[in-house]
Amino acid sequence: MGKLFSSRRTAEFLLFALRTALAWGIGLLWVIPFLGVFMSAVRPQEELLHGWWRFSPFTFTLQNFSRAWTHSTASIAQGLWNSLLVALPATLLSVFLGALAAYGFLRARTGIATWLFLGVVLLLALPQQMAAIPLFQGLAALDLINSYVGLILVHAAWGLPWITMFLRNFFTTVPVELEEAARIDGASRTYTFFRILLPVSLPALASAAALQFNWVWNDFFLALILIYSPDKLLVTQRIPLLRGQYYVDWGLLSAAALLAMSVPILVFLLLQRYYVRGLVGWNVEK
Repeated sequence: MGKLFSSRRTAEFLLFALRTALAWGIGLLWVIPFLGVFMSAVRPQEELLHGWWRFSPFTFTLQNFSRAWTHSTASIAQGLWNSLLVALPATLLSVFLGALAAYGFLRARTGIATWLFLGVVLLLALPQQMAAIPLFQGLAALDLINSYVGLILVHAAWGLPWITMFLRNFFTTVPVELEEAARIDGASRTYTFFRILLPVSLPALASAAALQFNWVWNDFFLALILIYSPDKLLVTQRIPLLRGQYYVDWGLLSAAALLAMSVPILVFLLLQRYYVRGLVGWNVEK
């Protein structure tokens, strides 16, 4: 009996060690590309000619960040500001409209609401490339090409399906007794939504906002087809312009990439708990 117990403990320990080693291996493989970008950003170009993994000599410098920040034709500072002008309103608008739609779908008692919600779910499978031409033609007819308003509306509309489904799933976890108690006290449906349901849904709203902000911030395709003025280019559009004409300036490109990803990382750090809960789902025990 003692030998059987000991062998079982040994097998469990070996399985734990194998899982840990596998997790560390995958983690290291995931970190290596980022390490390469970071090492390229903080070293001069001449030290990168034979590979960033060669550390002799090693000269730490922030010059690449300075050049990317104040670049004459594709300033990353201006790109970060332009991206904020698009990402913030596109996030707030889509989360607000998504919350309204989610509550409506949840409380609607008609059969057509079910079919409409099914249509919302099916829209999640629509690739951007399929809608690019009609989207461009529609915005051109409204004179919204090369306009942040047009890009904000497109991002808000594109994020609505998943945000609606996401928040509807969360609203189902809120006890309906809260709404019934408010209704007994004479509260209207609008008052119940804004003063009772939304405050208790702040974790879900923050999670949806973090995911939508990162999606809008990292977008390249929609910005590429809708924004073309040099002074309006977003940060993701400016990075390829730093490539150089006669040689690839890897240090400049890497510094610009790190500056561009600094904002999503900051958002992730601020909303980390909600971000992770949004990815794993609300029905998982925390």
